[in-house]
Amino acid sequence: MTEVATQTQLIDRFGRRVNYVRMSITDRCDFRCVYCMDEEMVFMPRQQLLSLEEIVSLVGAFAELGVEKVRVTGGEPLVRKNVDWLFKELGDLKQTTALKELTITTNGSQLPKYAESLVESGVDRINISLDSLKADRFKALTRTGDLNGVLNGIRSAKKAGFKRIKLNAVIMKGRNEDEIVDLARFAIKNDLDISYIEEMPLGHVTHDRSESYCSSDEVKAVLESVFALNASDANTGGPSRYYQLEGTGSKVGFISPHSHNFCESCNRVRVTTEGRLLLCLGQEHSVDLRDILRRYPGDKTRLKQVIINSMEIKPKGHDFNVREQPVIFRHMSVTGG
Repeated sequence: MTEVATQTQLIDRFGRRVNYVRMSITDRCDFRCVYCMDEEMVFMPRQQLLSLEEIVSLVGAFAELGVEKVRVTGGEPLVRKNVDWLFKELGDLKQTTALKELTITTNGSQLPKYAESLVESGVDRINISLDSLKADRFKALTRTGDLNGVLNGIRSAKKAGFKRIKLNAVIMKGRNEDEIVDLARFAIKNDLDISYIEEMPLGHVTHDRSESYCSSDEVKAVLESVFALNASDANTGGPSRYYQLEGTGSKVGFISPHSHNFCESCNRVRVTTEGRLLLCLGQEHSVDLRDILRRYPGDKTRLKQVIINSMEIKPKGHDFNVREQPVIFRHMSVTGG
């Protein structure tokens, strides 16, 4: 085994520094959002998922290689058993490694139970998915979700005291594009930020993505018919382009994998729920980290070297096309939202 390199940063072959990891901890969810998964999902056998201890080891290795931000995702991460223990362990890494920011993306349903313990464990920021403010439409988009439960979750998050709370809204024509302004007003009223996200063509779904696709430029035009948007230099480490909603404390962001891809400045990698290191959201370049964790338990030197070597296969960018059937068959719930 070659001795591990002395580098303490992850640099890919295009000179981009990778300092952000999105870690999916489960493919399970209590919702079945139409853009994320099928209504009847077959979930992975539990033995295929990384254990909580393996997740801590893996995140620790990344953090020792200069990763400063980790976002925990799912599925719905808060349905994972003993997730409060996991967040405490991950939060502790901020004291001993390069990790500076621990965040989570959630559908909000479990926040009345977990919001306070997440803050106590060191979770800094939280993203909450909210695609509609109409109860019947929310139920249709999520298939199983309850809007009031999510609104209670948002209230719990505000009370718990996260450094910042952001809403995520996937806008789809024929589904919820008429709520773009209402969602922004809700964010302003509750002193929240909001990001509008273009639907990503991952996995087979039951609707025609080419018809439902709504570009960030279209969303921005709708907002600018009502609000003044001032360009902002705000940067949370992710792909959002931010604007300040003039006269408010809220920012609006746009995540545009189709219309304005963010590949040239990509600083991210993803780890799927079964331990595959994805070097790009829209490509299949990957490394099986679960195999390393289980074949060589406790060998952090080997694990870190494999991660360093993986930077050589990180591609320059993705090639999403909503007008074609997806070549990426994994659903977002497996990839990590």
